[in-house]
Amino acid sequence: MPEPIVPGRTDTPAVALGPTALVLGVLSALWPWVPVFPLALLAGPLAVVFGVAGMHHAGQGVGRMGTAAAGTALGAAGFVGVFFLFVP
Repeated sequence: MPEPIVPGRTDTPAVALGPTALVLGVLSALWPWVPVFPLALLAGPLAVVFGVAGMHHAGQGVGRMGTAAAGTALGAAGFVGVFFLFVP
């Protein structure tokens, strides 16, 4: 395995939690407006879970807090948006 570019720090899978939450959050916020809203029901909670986990790891110095927080907020908004649009 090659040496890390930054000495003393290696990338872990926790670095990907924030961007994953952001992508899922954006998709869950957009999907209620197109006819694939069941996917928003899945993407929203996943974005919240990945975002909260990403914020936890970002607090320890691994990953970025901003992308994790944005993914959490968008995931929650998308999940709640599905209920406001489709549940009577």
